[in-house]
Amino acid sequence: MNVSTLKLTLAAAAVLAATQAVAGPVGYGAATTGGGSKAAVNVASLAEMAAKIKAYSGSGGLVLNYTGKFDFASVKDVCAQWKKPAQTLEIKGKNDITIRGTADSSANFGIRIVGDSSNVIVQNMTIGLLQGGEAADSISIEGTSSGKPSKIWIDHNTIFASIKSCPGAGDASFDGGIDMKKGANHITVSYNYVYNYQKVALNGFSEKDTLNAGSLTTYHNNRFENVKSRLPLLRYGKAHIFNNYFGNVDTSGINVRMGAMALVESNYFENVRNPVTSRDSAKLGYWDLRNNFVGSGITWGAPEDGIYANATDWKTTKAYGPTGYAYTASAAAGVKAKAIATAGARTNLAQ
Repeated sequence: MNVSTLKLTLAAAAVLAATQAVAGPVGYGAATTGGGSKAAVNVASLAEMAAKIKAYSGSGGLVLNYTGKFDFASVKDVCAQWKKPAQTLEIKGKNDITIRGTADSSANFGIRIVGDSSNVIVQNMTIGLLQGGEAADSISIEGTSSGKPSKIWIDHNTIFASIKSCPGAGDASFDGGIDMKKGANHITVSYNYVYNYQKVALNGFSEKDTLNAGSLTTYHNNRFENVKSRLPLLRYGKAHIFNNYFGNVDTSGINVRMGAMALVESNYFENVRNPVTSRDSAKLGYWDLRNNFVGSGITWGAPEDGIYANATDWKTTKAYGPTGYAYTASAAAGVKAKAIATAGARTNLAQ
């Protein structure tokens, strides 16, 4: 076999290995099935998608294939874009829904799962440069007085914004890549690629969000790159964070606050400031650190005021205990390459 043929053979094998179909969610959101085997309905716009959800009974299964496209290159001024009225798809009080982007789709609207909605999948969406100012989240999962979203799977999406601060907003300019709050529970966030975001992943909206105390979230095989903070910011709940790639993080990575507990396992960190920390709250959180790869460019610092703790010694502060589900964590040293190959939309749902 000549060298060229060998290279092609190896490349084909690599593609095949990286594009096996997704069997289903792993982790705390493992029971999520979305619309199941219902025949998919194609929708080409936010308005079409919203109309289908409005007409849907609310249970039994709905699968929407989003085929629309947004020309991100047309956005010449990200701050002018950011100040336009928000565009958001809301799923409220309806269950058993799958929203899946097609191979070349792209969106300029956010998705909000709110209230007593449950069993929802958002997959293979490309969402970028949102309108709507500080109120605009790419994906938001939020409880209300009418209920708390549960069984949610956020998988293989590409989400991006800008690390540029817009006048009058500072680092809140692009805040809310994948946020959850007010008791949203049993969630898996997997194989997403989030980049050029200021504040990526909120989990518990404030120190008063005690509804978050029972929340359980799994973050695995995500790629977080060229971002500032909140990977995630965790208040009160518990999160299992494994096999994620953290690269070029400007302010802080995993920030565990208000008695929250994080199992940080087999992740890859490089060029990250304060990769695992507890800061900017009245009460510290805890972490269980296992088998992480700590690359070059790791730096540490203290906040301007208040109590804080940094995992500078990479030691556990409290045992997490059993996760309660089966999973396999890959060796941390290979996580970066795997994340680049598999995370995000348009990767054929590769694992």
